[in-house]
Amino acid sequence: MALHFIQPNWPAPANVKTIQTTRQGGVSLPPYASLNLAMHVGDAAAAVKENRQLLRPFLPSEPVWLNQVHGVAVLDAAMVRGVPDADATFSTQANVVCVTMTADCLPILLCDKAGTVVAAVHAGWRSLCDGVIEAAVAKMAVAPSEILAWLGPAIGPAAFEVGLEVRAQFMQHDSQAALAFKAHGDKWLANLYVIAKQRLNALGVQGIYGASMQQDFCTHTDAARFFSFRRDRLTGRMASLIWLSA
Repeated sequence: MALHFIQPNWPAPANVKTIQTTRQGGVSLPPYASLNLAMHVGDAAAAVKENRQLLRPFLPSEPVWLNQVHGVAVLDAAMVRGVPDADATFSTQANVVCVTMTADCLPILLCDKAGTVVAAVHAGWRSLCDGVIEAAVAKMAVAPSEILAWLGPAIGPAAFEVGLEVRAQFMQHDSQAALAFKAHGDKWLANLYVIAKQRLNALGVQGIYGASMQQDFCTHTDAARFFSFRRDRLTGRMASLIWLSA
């Protein structure tokens, strides 16, 4: 099976390049079948390396891989050495590839309308609650009104069941977060897209594209295209990549 990408549909400048991978087109064996790009999930290292090599011809340089820890650290991708702990990178330099890996968490790609800065953000519920979006936008150092955001494949609002304590943490930050939760027995169904949009809007970011309330990007329900940690537990990771062309 050939590599299958989703091309983000958003009005980014021509020099902003993006790729969203799916699980299709790699060499990893089940339960990581097939384009698993993560080294930390138990897949054979040789298979992950080959999958990354399959991706490499589509990129200007090796992506700046991170050890994602569900925090709010945002690094300048051009300055990264090794694989540091962080959940977002940004870049103002050409051909430096920012990347986030997900399998239910929300990947967010950011750029400015002038095409001078890009960022990739790993927004799991913890990092989203603690302010990873706010931290990334601050590092971009441009007016939020000039920023465009693309929200990629993540666990959808009909599948992401959480406890009362998760809702309470978001509500503590902003009472408007109530709009992102729907009662489900003694639990709640959470909508990561609504929360991300609320946080972006609060900063002054209005140009938000990609997935929303719809299920077409739900990692949990679309097993053919997407890895899902909550669905499968032992599984691979997709990549959301963004860079500035020269």
